[in-house]
Amino acid sequence: MIKLEILIREEKAQEVVGVLEQMGYPGVTIYQVEGRGSQRGLVEQFRGRAYEILFLPKVKIEAIVRDADKEKLIEAITKVARTGEIGDGKIFVSPVMDIVRIRTGESGEQAL
Repeated sequence: MIKLEILIREEKAQEVVGVLEQMGYPGVTIYQVEGRGSQRGLVEQFRGRAYEILFLPKVKIEAIVRDADKEKLIEAITKVARTGEIGDGKIFVSPVMDIVRIRTGESGEQAL
């Protein structure tokens, strides 16, 4: 099993959740987060003054998926989340050793 941590623009969250759901993974966790990458924030003008925005709003989506689905999910998520601009986000991929469903005690892929 694999954990996908998907950091994307806020406006792309519904599309990414839709892709995960279509591909059989309706169970996700979503966080509103702030961060910055190589662009190091923004400088905007308002009423003739420059304001520096150090951290930009993003959405973090976490999903646990089967190993066999990892590549096609990453490809589909990348396709819908990409705008071609700096700040589109990243997908972090980590192994998951086990899952336990608290209600039933099921573990492993049965708990997905």
